Formats: sequence, C-alpha cells, structure tokens
Amino acid sequence: MDASVWVSRLVPQDVHYEASRRWLEVRVAAGDLLVAPVLLLAEVAGAIARRTGAPELGHRAVEGLLRVPNLRLVSLDRRLGRKMARLAADLRLRGADAAYVALAVHLGLPLVTWDQEQALRVALRIPVLTPDQDP
Repeated sequence: MDASVWVSRLVPQDVHYEASRRWLEVRVAAGDLLVAPVLLLAEVAGAIARRTGAPELGHRAVEGLLRVPNLRLVSLDRRLGRKMARLAADLRLRGADAAYVALAVHLGLPLVTWDQEQALRVALRIPVLTPDQDP
C-alpha cells in the first residue's frame, strides 16, 4: 500500500478520505497485514506537513502509523534498490513510486494506491487496487 492511501486517510478534506478510512479500518480490524517500504514514514510526514502547514501534524501522523499493529515496514536494501531502479526505468516511475511497486512485486502482493498515473504504468506487471475496491 502506498502513501496516497495513508495520506487520504489522515486528511479529512481529501476526496478519498471516507473510502480510505473505511478500507483501513476493515483491514486493521481483520488483522490483515499491511506492508509498505519504510519510505512511507517520510512520505506521509512530508505530505501531511505540506498539506496542513503544520510540521507537528506530520510528526503525529508518523507516530500514529507506528502504532498500527499490523503495519509492516520493510527496509530498502540493495536487492530491492536494484529492482526499484529497473522498474523506475522500465515503467518511467518516480523513485518513491518504484519503491512501493518493487516491494509489491517482490512479495507478490497487489499495490493499493490512489495514484492513477502509477496504477496505469504498473497494471500489466502487478494487480492494482484502490481502497474503494474489494480485494
């Protein structure tokens, strides 16, 4: 799952807030494993601070993420880095987007995102879902 889902869940004014909130509540309550690269923390912190103009809200968002019991953050090592680079070049992805895609490919999981550009570019490689779809 990429940062777009978490950010939309944390910003009530976001157009996808309700769908992200419901989807995450169901997944967390069911104990479903939620996996993201550790990069998620920086992306969420930065996005929340930029949207709100309040760095402290970015810090609080990260603390909240770290309390989600079934969220697993995966370190980006050399092997994943090479896969990220390959996917970034082949699919013309931004570096951060490539991290989420590489991890999904590596683990054989679908990518959950609101990022339509990312979804279109990777849909032939991996399944892509939005939180308003039932997996």
